Amino acid sequence: MEQKHPLPPFTLETALQKIQAAEDAWNTQDPVVISKAYTIDSEWRNRDKFVNGREAIVEFLSDKWKRELNYKLKKEYWSHTDNRIAVRFEYEYMNQEGQWFRAYGNENWEFDENGLMQKRYASINDLAIQEEDRKFK
Repeated sequence: MEQKHPLPPFTLETALQKIQAAEDAWNTQDPVVISKAYTIDSEWRNRDKFVNGREAIVEFLSDKWKRELNYKLKKEYWSHTDNRIAVRFEYEYMNQEGQWFRAYGNENWEFDENGLMQKRYASINDLAIQEEDRKFK
């Protein structure tokens, strides 16, 4: 059976481990690696997009990183319960025209008993920034 440790129920320590693992995976910008943290039928809302399943996650992330270049993400713990974790995050990227952005947001995650994320709801806002104002280099 497919598992992604740590498994719920989460403690503060294991929630922090799960968050760091997610941050590390997303910073690889490898959609296939990232998709393995999600259930086969994972349900996402990302901004105004609804994505369902690993194949759609891979497609979504592949398209994302064609538009969001030089991507760098930082996630921070917000709260947790037995099988849910909430994070705040910010990331920076440059678009194809060379404009830098910082994106701010919150994510709500729900995990199955095997530690795979079955639901991910992300609310995200972008702010145009100057290259010299970047935090994550």
